[in-house]
Amino acid sequence: MTAEPLSPAEIDRRLESLPGWTLQGGDRITRTFRLPSHVAAAALTAHIAAIQDEVNHHSELTLGYDTVALSVRTHDAGGTVTEKDFALATRVTAAAPAHGAE
Repeated sequence: MTAEPLSPAEIDRRLESLPGWTLQGGDRITRTFRLPSHVAAAALTAHIAAIQDEVNHHSELTLGYDTVALSVRTHDAGGTVTEKDFALATRVTAAAPAHGAE
């Protein structure tokens, strides 16, 4: 079953409960986490990769020196934002503090 795109109003409403996440370009939600070290950032990246495999939904994931950036959209829904994106963002947001992420 293909995920259905969310309306702009629904995306805005859902972003209110995910501090730090923003809508970018109208077709993806993004967030950058800052971490205390490169090792912590790499550990968070590995944790996010495991979450993505578990839920079978993958983002663009970028590791910086002390940052981890995600860009999430649903490719099988035409590259739009769906419930799957918010479910992934919620899981990542919950996991990030354990790695010292801000």
